[in-house]
Amino acid sequence: MGKEDRQYKKIGVMGGTFNPIHHGHLVTAQEALSQFKLDVVIFIPTGNPPHKVENRLASAEDRYIMTVIATSSNRDFFVSRIEVDRKGKSYTIDTLRMLKKIYGKDALLYFITGADAILEILTWKNTEEIVTLCNFIAATRPGYDLTRLEELKSKLFNNDIEAANEKIFVMEIPALSISSTDIRNRVKNNRPIDYLVPEGVSNYILKNGLYK
Repeated sequence: MGKEDRQYKKIGVMGGTFNPIHHGHLVTAQEALSQFKLDVVIFIPTGNPPHKVENRLASAEDRYIMTVIATSSNRDFFVSRIEVDRKGKSYTIDTLRMLKKIYGKDALLYFITGADAILEILTWKNTEEIVTLCNFIAATRPGYDLTRLEELKSKLFNNDIEAANEKIFVMEIPALSISSTDIRNRVKNNRPIDYLVPEGVSNYILKNGLYK
């Protein structure tokens, strides 16, 4: 896993298709790193995601390379191939189990994702075990309606709000108005993606003809 260090005790886990990775992802990871005093944020591009079936899903290798390009200048970020190299569907539970094995059972894992994705948690494989293996950082846009998230927390923790608040944290990120879907549509329609993604990622997309 490259820069892995078994001394890490508070680890951010940034999972996603990163199709492509953009500044919203990077700002979210940096804010989580700072706000929750994490030792590192591991970006984990999905290999074969079970929930996303898209005609314009770039290859796992392309998405991995773009993520490496985007994060290379930050010493507190690194990218794992753990899901890219895994055969079959990429399930969060398998990744969390592997991270616990690598970093030890005492390592605190913080799964960083959008609030919309967390709302789908009940559809994830082995939800009850996932909740025991990590905390969640739910990134939201300003003005996001948290009603459904609060309902999910109550359901997951049997109305034990105190327990829920110690496992699921909300973090507001203005840059989340940027979306990978919009970036792909812009590329398809020959519109600029400057300043939405790191320059190296933009060059990679254009050079390799992705999303056309």
